[in-house]
Amino acid sequence: MTPEELITEEFKRSLDRRLLEIIPFNVTIIDRQYRILRANGRFESAFGEWRGKYCYEAYKGRREPCPNCRAMKSFDDGRERVMDEVGLDRKGRQAHYLCHIAPIRIEDGAIKYLLGMSHDITESKDREREYDIFFERVPCYITIIDRDYKIIRANNLFKETFGNPLGEYCYKIYKRRSSRCPRCPAAKSFADHGTHSAEQVGITRKGRTAHYVVTTSPLTRDEEEIQHVIEISTDVTEIKAMEKEMLEAERLAAVGQTVAGLAHSIKNILMGLEGGKYIVSVGLKKNQPEMISQGWEMLERNFDKTTSLVKDFLNFAKGQRPEVRMSDPNALVTEIVDLYKEVAAKAGIELKAELDARVKPAPLDPKGIHTCLTNLVSNAIDACQMSERPDRMVIIRTVEEKGKLVFEVDDNGLGMDCEIKRKIFTTFFTTKGGGGTGLGLLTTRKIVQEHGGIIDVKSRSGKGARFRMELPRKRLRQLLDIGNSPQTENENTPVKESS
Repeated sequence: MTPEELITEEFKRSLDRRLLEIIPFNVTIIDRQYRILRANGRFESAFGEWRGKYCYEAYKGRREPCPNCRAMKSFDDGRERVMDEVGLDRKGRQAHYLCHIAPIRIEDGAIKYLLGMSHDITESKDREREYDIFFERVPCYITIIDRDYKIIRANNLFKETFGNPLGEYCYKIYKRRSSRCPRCPAAKSFADHGTHSAEQVGITRKGRTAHYVVTTSPLTRDEEEIQHVIEISTDVTEIKAMEKEMLEAERLAAVGQTVAGLAHSIKNILMGLEGGKYIVSVGLKKNQPEMISQGWEMLERNFDKTTSLVKDFLNFAKGQRPEVRMSDPNALVTEIVDLYKEVAAKAGIELKAELDARVKPAPLDPKGIHTCLTNLVSNAIDACQMSERPDRMVIIRTVEEKGKLVFEVDDNGLGMDCEIKRKIFTTFFTTKGGGGTGLGLLTTRKIVQEHGGIIDVKSRSGKGARFRMELPRKRLRQLLDIGNSPQTENENTPVKESS
């Protein structure tokens, strides 16, 4: 007996009655006049009473057939169709549904009926609309890229800023590069399925430099290979401009805070010149060569001091931007120790370095930091020479501390009292008598401020001193961005990364 013969007439009748109810969709059967001949309970629950109604009445509350009805085309060509439709549910609310139409052929092959199966996707469509609104209106650049780093979708803000990106490589649109960016956060998301962030610098379609923070995340959490990554970028160009202005203001402040001290120092020198001039004049009138010689020495000494002071101040106030490049802080300290070790040893002073192995290369002006450290080490050696301790020592340290690169110069020399500490960074103060202009520490402070950092000192009279230069790595990276804004596709700018 064949499988068809095993199905009894009773079973066929039962299946015919229950089949529409078993199907997990809203089901209708309509004829060529749009009349609903059968419908299941799901349809009735969704759209209400259907008996004696046309499909356009039950589905959409219309009084006449829908224009360009696609269902009728299936009567003509016998093809199945899937349609995205909007109607009214039994309570008069808008309903979005997906409808699958299948022709029903009778024994002679004619198509007299259509089977319609619909599924409510109202909630999905609402979410899709909300997603589209978010995608287009969020005040960030949003792109979706594939594994080839080609942009397959972008929001309007991105298009307005960087141009039409569809089908183009992200690095070409963002940065006009011909190859993938180094330290690409999207590449990391493809590799480890994680979320990554980085500070980046790009070029807008109008050729302007754009600073932005980009966050990348895979569009799936499956263990399988990631096919697409979403990139959300926040424009921080204005913030970067403000930071640049702040750094410049800090540099100018370092000069401005010392102008009053310059006037005071020149006033003192002028008094020395007037004194020398007076003695020379008296010596000439009285024909006393000793007085003439004494006055002339005073004139020469104060003239030389004036020349030295003015030259040093001009160098101090040049206002040059630090020439920042990736540098090894530990290597800089080692170089200073090698430079001064002999000098210190001849003075009976031990000079050594304590290097933190955690310290990594940082964006620095190596010449500027070299100047800072030589000023501090030179002062420390002088302070130790004025001390009567037998175990005189100067230590240069590097420290990695909570996002800051720290240099310390520590000595156990003469030390300073509160009055001297108060003056060293605010006036042309020197403890070296006529041998110093007082600009060493001011220059050091200026260079530290130009790096976005601070310098302070802890000292007690007779107990030595510790000068500490703190350089926040975040500020150092900003200096590097300012100095290396991209103009060509050759990009070597390191970026901040987090994951």
